[in-house]
Amino acid sequence: MQVVAPSPAHVTATPNAVMTGLAAPSRGSAELSTWRVRMEAEAAGPVHTADREQVWTVLSGALEFTCEGEAATVSAGGTVILPAGATRRVQTGRGPAEALVAMTAGGTVTTPGSPEPRRLPWAE
Repeated sequence: MQVVAPSPAHVTATPNAVMTGLAAPSRGSAELSTWRVRMEAEAAGPVHTADREQVWTVLSGALEFTCEGEAATVSAGGTVILPAGATRRVQTGRGPAEALVAMTAGGTVTTPGSPEPRRLPWAE
């Protein structure tokens, strides 16, 4: 059994959101990475593609997901499954939102105009 204590070292802030790493290989997980995302009102993450399936469960507020041109707004308690390789974007509306995200460990993302995949520091 591995117990992961909260630590400021597991928090990554970007202009779009704050990610708090939970389970990850660097914290003892062999197969999964999980993290908490907090986005302020009217925030939008970049358009990107992830090479792993991601499961997002909205904990508070509502998130607007666009995946391969299909849009959905998901409120607290709802879950979205984003397939690997799909182009996606996550944003908030008029209020802040939080979500819990799960992904197979070792995933990378690619953004348009940046051909090199990059790892997610909060999921390593």
